[in-house]
Amino acid sequence: MIRLVITCLLVTSFISKSYSQSLSQTIRGTVIDKITHTPLFGANIIIIDSNPLAGAASDINGEFRISKVPVGKHSLRITYLGYKERIIPNVVVNSGKELVITIELEENVVLNKEVVISAEGNKARTLNEMATVSTRTFSVEETQKFAAAVNDPARMASSFAGVSSSDDGNNTITIRGNSPAGLQWKMEGIEIPNPNHFAAPGASGGGISILSSQTMANSDFMTGAFAAEYGNALSGIFDIRLRKGNNEKAEYTLQAGFLGIDAAAEGPLAKGYQGSYLVNYRYSTLSILDKLGVQVGDGTNDFQDLSYNVFLPTKKAGNFTLFGFGGLSTSLFEAERDSAKWEESYQRYDSKFTSNTGVAGLTHSIILGKNTWLKSAAAFSGNEIGFKESRLNNAYIAEERNRQFAGNYKFTFTSSLNHKINSRHNIRTGFIFNSLAFDVDYNVYEQDLNAVQQTINESGNTSSVQLFAQSNYHLSEKFILNSGVHYFLLNLNNSYSIEPRLSLKYEINTLQSLTLGYGLHSQMQPLGVYFAKNDFSVKPNSDLEMSQSHHVVLGYDRMLAENLRLKAEVYYQSLFNIPVSSDTLNSFSMVNVSEDYITDPLKNDGTGTNYGLEVTVEQFLKRDFYFLLATSLYDSKYKGSDKVERNTRFNGNYGITLTGGKEIITGAKWKNRVLGFNLKTIYRGGFRGTPVDLQASQALPGQGAVYIDNEAFSIQYPDYFRADVRISLKRNRKSSTQTLALDIQNVTNRKNIYGKFYDSESGKIKTYYQTSLIPILSYKIEF
Repeated sequence: MIRLVITCLLVTSFISKSYSQSLSQTIRGTVIDKITHTPLFGANIIIIDSNPLAGAASDINGEFRISKVPVGKHSLRITYLGYKERIIPNVVVNSGKELVITIELEENVVLNKEVVISAEGNKARTLNEMATVSTRTFSVEETQKFAAAVNDPARMASSFAGVSSSDDGNNTITIRGNSPAGLQWKMEGIEIPNPNHFAAPGASGGGISILSSQTMANSDFMTGAFAAEYGNALSGIFDIRLRKGNNEKAEYTLQAGFLGIDAAAEGPLAKGYQGSYLVNYRYSTLSILDKLGVQVGDGTNDFQDLSYNVFLPTKKAGNFTLFGFGGLSTSLFEAERDSAKWEESYQRYDSKFTSNTGVAGLTHSIILGKNTWLKSAAAFSGNEIGFKESRLNNAYIAEERNRQFAGNYKFTFTSSLNHKINSRHNIRTGFIFNSLAFDVDYNVYEQDLNAVQQTINESGNTSSVQLFAQSNYHLSEKFILNSGVHYFLLNLNNSYSIEPRLSLKYEINTLQSLTLGYGLHSQMQPLGVYFAKNDFSVKPNSDLEMSQSHHVVLGYDRMLAENLRLKAEVYYQSLFNIPVSSDTLNSFSMVNVSEDYITDPLKNDGTGTNYGLEVTVEQFLKRDFYFLLATSLYDSKYKGSDKVERNTRFNGNYGITLTGGKEIITGAKWKNRVLGFNLKTIYRGGFRGTPVDLQASQALPGQGAVYIDNEAFSIQYPDYFRADVRISLKRNRKSSTQTLALDIQNVTNRKNIYGKFYDSESGKIKTYYQTSLIPILSYKIEF
């Protein structure tokens, strides 16, 4: 396979013609104030090291244009009187599409009537100026370039310190020993449902990301001590931003690969109007092959998705956007009607799994006066997840075993007011209202009754309210203080949380800084947990409170060289109010649950601790080479209702990830080809499991495994190792850019253990392994 792809790359690189002129493209965009979003008139944008010097000045609307920029990588210097100089390195210019960017500048701080002038690069800069600790801005290019990231933010994030992939078969991640369920996804400031295909109820990940790299802009990823505007999350936040389509010319992208066939289009809505549209549609390649009679793997997996962002500016009423996405996915498995072919217990089951997710939103932003900016958004969102399963008896008659449906629907309205008091001090305050509707119907098989029994059957609605206020204040030239408070109320049972947030940054000099952050955070339980019924039709979990945790983070950041950064963080997280068993003393705790609705009676009596050290050394792209070395040492413990301290399921204790790549620019005359080699290696401690009582399980045939509860998570599986590679060839033509790439996940085909489980059909304990080698070939053309 690898030899074939390399041959294809070489052939593609040689079937070219000479051009009568060098390849070039336009860089244009808007320069705005970072806080108020007002356009800056007269800002200078210069391409560093261009010869002759190339650049432009922004007009009264903050807009600029630099034409005939040679394809390749360039660095921009942006200056404006009274604002910090900003350097944007490694801006990639392709011939297939114009580069349209929004540049935010930060005003120089005025102390005692003296202006403190400083330069600012973007290497350690976050998009949200109030996110001081445990935050990293990631680019769309990183989701495309990192080996086996395949345009997926979650797969890309597994390269970062403190982040681990929990299942190679999907993009679920754990952060600092927390359950994956503690992760929140936001888009354009609104909390959205899990944006992944084949997602289970209550999960934060899935098999394939619905999000399109064609519609995303650079975004923030947070792993602790969040700013005051963020709520309802314990472990991490993806704060996804969307880019606007080109409002001057129509542009298109076509992509075909193992994961799907994509078509994207963007352009102006009308001649002379500044509005634009951007839309991307994808259909499953595996589904197409199945319809052609080509079977790939067990069962049938079908998915499709649509993403869009429509920009609607007005002259006086501000700017509007219509945004959203929708994803449909189905997985079918039909058992062979031949028991001789049943090697595993699952092979005698018919099953159908569906997972449908969508968001449709509207944003409005308006500048109010010179120093105030108001942004509001409203959205309808929801997901519907269904699962049906039947077991074939010895006569091959299907007997129902599971019938589950979980529907969650939400209307969200949020608004935030940003006000710059002066160059030293700005504030942000706002609210988030969610109207929540649900429809849950769970039916599971009870062996002793030999029948399917209903465990949840509820529908209804409730609501939640979140309020926040936060401040960014320069105490001096070197000290920056971020402070705020978040209030979270769940009207279902009137549980609430008042959460102080605080962070301090001390800039030792221009090369190094210290940070300290604290936050109290909370998260409501998955809705289905509140409505579980016992045998007496009582809802024992209806009064559950929110899970909560204190976060403390101490960080050190240093630029070792112009493009070489060292970052270290020590963190401590104390979890409390965690749901554990209420009617028995045992090891169960929600900190070990990554998906699904728990129907057992629970109480908020559990605790947990996560603490560790993370060190990252990152070489930003220089001479077409980059690397990211992320190391983590951590410990993750919890207590269930029996008050015994144990390892959590996700306590691997350590992790080392090395991500890197080299680009080779070729093309004898025009340097129009880029050959890329990218590698990611992951080595971490194994996750934990609970031993099975084999004799007790065998004594109860058909009822599943009996676990040794007092030894919960005492087994640590062998260390996990995985190597991914990406080989790509990008070629710029006169009016198009083509990219051929091969991503290989688990290139060494290592058999990493996923877990050990009891097989009730054979009466044996079996070992299940993570996904083996997966090649993903893709071709993309932009024009």
